[in-house]
Amino acid sequence: MQAAQSKLGAENQKHVKTSEFILYLIGVFFYTNMTGMVGSYRNAYLVNVLRLSEDQATTFNTLVSVIGFILNFFIVMYIDGRKMGKGGKFKPLAMLVAVPMGALLMLSFWTPSGLAGTALMIYIVTVAVLWGIMCNFGGSVNMVANVMTPNMKERDNILSFRSISSAVGNSAPLVIVLVIGLIWKDNEGLQYIIGAGLCGAVGIITVLLGMNTVKERVPYTAEKKNPLEGFGSILKNKYAWVIIISEFLKSFRGLATYMGPFLAAALLGSTSKFLLFGLPTGIGTAVGMLVINFLLKKFNSKVLYIASGIYSIIANTAAFIIGYIYFNNPNSVLQIVFIVFLFLIGLQFGASNLLPSMFQADVLEDMEVKTGKRLDASLPFVISIGTLISGTIASGLAPQVLYGDGSIIQYIQPSELDPNPVQSLKTKILMLFFYTIVHGIMMFLAGVPFFFYKLTGKTKEEVHQKVLEMREKTTK
Repeated sequence: MQAAQSKLGAENQKHVKTSEFILYLIGVFFYTNMTGMVGSYRNAYLVNVLRLSEDQATTFNTLVSVIGFILNFFIVMYIDGRKMGKGGKFKPLAMLVAVPMGALLMLSFWTPSGLAGTALMIYIVTVAVLWGIMCNFGGSVNMVANVMTPNMKERDNILSFRSISSAVGNSAPLVIVLVIGLIWKDNEGLQYIIGAGLCGAVGIITVLLGMNTVKERVPYTAEKKNPLEGFGSILKNKYAWVIIISEFLKSFRGLATYMGPFLAAALLGSTSKFLLFGLPTGIGTAVGMLVINFLLKKFNSKVLYIASGIYSIIANTAAFIIGYIYFNNPNSVLQIVFIVFLFLIGLQFGASNLLPSMFQADVLEDMEVKTGKRLDASLPFVISIGTLISGTIASGLAPQVLYGDGSIIQYIQPSELDPNPVQSLKTKILMLFFYTIVHGIMMFLAGVPFFFYKLTGKTKEEVHQKVLEMREKTTK
């Protein structure tokens, strides 16, 4: 009777203070601001500033993906295997890497003069790999959300707002670089290094502050197990496989997102103006998350994710058609309509950013019931095996598709003689095709595996109740 009352209390009690919740979201926002700076502009830095050839860009992307994956294999075993100390299991790691991340963010957009050929490749790959290592540990910032409360509804609420904060933070560098670009209009490299400096400095302070404030309240067993058994448990879980296949398909959208800054340069004259694409999409993403959060009260996450994939291909196709007409017959009305459709595309990102974190949290509990062990780091790693394959293919193909001899798009790379080359109409349309249609197709395909996902509704609640009972025994 006492155990049942304790379990019910954990289920219904509010554990996280408002101040803790707010400071955590601020930390998440500026952590994602740092990673978003690299995600949004590193490719443009390599192509437009360092002026790597398409083969060099492909080599860079492939090496960074493969080396990072191998190192992450050992990192996740360490994270899941470490004991929960006084400071918690995840937040000490996030605090430990905050300063190195800020420094490596700067180095990601600064290259010593005189480097060329093999020496240049070694330098940029080394910096990128070190950055990836810090991000693997820094991802503990996101893992903290799963263990701040044993209350499932409170946990899902934290996950929802964490995803919203991450999405907005990821777009923030677009604003920063745009403002810097208005001051230093003709120096793309300087725009990036100043932007990285600002993102890094603020990111260090806020991550340290946020992580110092949060508390981890979900207990962990101290029993040591072979980490490879954890990987095996994931691969035996049918719900985990749904996420693995979905994320594998979704990561091919990297071929689409790669084109964003270059499309902005072709249409608007500067990669710094990528904000004009990213802002309406980012606003749509934030609104989409709020809409999804509301719809979760009426529909389960599986239905919403499948529906969002269908919506994505419709919205992206419509955006391409409007953009195509605009390119051939430019006028202000079509320009406004196109921006509106960028917002509508962003609505789908609300589902793709928010729901996967909830799916993973539910699968973690399902595996905890079946194995007695939480695998917060191992599950994302196993999922990343699929995303590594599709992401490496996408990042390897993207430069070959975009520019260079024999490329599909035939983007003209900037040079000292022509820092702002005029792109052909065909080039602009093809970039738009990859930026919209290809993305829509990948998001539609990502929803298909969820037809086989059953961890929703009553099944999800039953699993959570079993987890609470197990944790009650663990803490005795």
